[in-house]
Amino acid sequence: MTTARHFPEGFLFGAATASYQVEGAVIEDGRGPSIWDTFSATPGRVLGGDTGEVACDQYHRWPEDMDLIRDLGLGAYRFSVAWPRVQPTGSGPVNQRGLDHYRRLVEGMLERGITPALTLYHWDLPQPLQDVGGWASRDTVDRFVEYAGLVAGALGDVVPQWITLNEPWVSAFLGYGVGRHAPGIQDGAQAVAASHHLLLAHGRAVPVLRGALPAEAHVGITLNLNPVVPVSQDPADVEAARRVDGNGSRLFLDPLLRGEYPADMVEWYGSAMDVVQDGDLAEIATPIDFLGVNHYFRTHVRAHPGPVDGPQVLPALDATEVSPDLPKTTMGWAIEPDGMRELLVRLHADYPNLPPVYITENGAAMPDVVSADGSVQDDDRIAYLQGYLGGLLDAVAAGVDVRGYFAWSLLDNFEWAEGYSQRFGIVRVDYDTQVRTPKASARWYSEVARSGVLPA
Repeated sequence: MTTARHFPEGFLFGAATASYQVEGAVIEDGRGPSIWDTFSATPGRVLGGDTGEVACDQYHRWPEDMDLIRDLGLGAYRFSVAWPRVQPTGSGPVNQRGLDHYRRLVEGMLERGITPALTLYHWDLPQPLQDVGGWASRDTVDRFVEYAGLVAGALGDVVPQWITLNEPWVSAFLGYGVGRHAPGIQDGAQAVAASHHLLLAHGRAVPVLRGALPAEAHVGITLNLNPVVPVSQDPADVEAARRVDGNGSRLFLDPLLRGEYPADMVEWYGSAMDVVQDGDLAEIATPIDFLGVNHYFRTHVRAHPGPVDGPQVLPALDATEVSPDLPKTTMGWAIEPDGMRELLVRLHADYPNLPPVYITENGAAMPDVVSADGSVQDDDRIAYLQGYLGGLLDAVAAGVDVRGYFAWSLLDNFEWAEGYSQRFGIVRVDYDTQVRTPKASARWYSEVARSGVLPA
């Protein structure tokens, strides 16, 4: 018999979004173009030819969205700043109208009792920086540090929680490796260079942020992390799973928390790792106040030497993902709630200096059905959230210091290369009218957040 379970005292419940996915207003108030504007305007790149030009129009409708968060009883909102709103060309003078927008947004949160959690980079690189190499160029490191300082100088007095980067693996390997995300490049060496430069940008930005922020502000980074499971105990499959884990997790965790790259991946990537210069790893390992973790699914892997037809990460890992025979979200991601516990316990065991953890994203795209009265009874999403929050509590019981959870996503939104075909929100958005309707999952999550109790 299962019983209701309590979250730790002071546990932070929130919801998350990202600038390009919700803001719209891509040419208003001095905003410059981002790589996602360019990518989504390129035929064939995004399903249905969708773009973030309007998205959820949060740039104009943010007061309504902040009211939603308040009314749901959530304590925090994780949002991202659009770099091209602040620096339209990625360098040089600040666009004051862009900073003023985020000031209004943050002050609106504080007026409603909502804690702002700010992500500096959620993939919308200014296009002029990509034109000179983007994250594959070391110069972009300096541009990011400058940008971080500008935002911290403008908002440091009102934002207590700062995330430098969201999911650098995705930026590097989906953006520069397989080309499934902006900027749409397929070059293994560029992907490795981008991953290193993203980490270096984080490491160099941390002391700049601390120099501009109050002592009580917290600075961290968000990684997307999945347990990797071989489909068999065949040594080839086991080694393939280790490589996939090395690429997706250890290539980022080890430099951040150990000050070194994993030796097996350094060997695997060979000369591509020549981008690492003396002193870089010490900067990357600058201590952080928390680690943000985005987790959605386990990754199941089998060995497959050479090119494959299915999903593959470049540089080739001689591995391919296998879809397990399990219930799945509409993204095709298998639902395995115990993966949350497994991941967090592994982090706790492998990294003795692991800082406090926040789950900065977790959620599910589901085949939402709108009833005649306009409501959405998304019981499948409720079951997903209950399962993964249960996995989180299992990890807490095992000794992992988890401080908070942000549901992805507050709103249905532009889901990158999937366009508007996938709905992750706990709040439905009618893209024709921009009407917001909290789903049953929003009401369920609201009760969990208010009570601090996960129901049986």
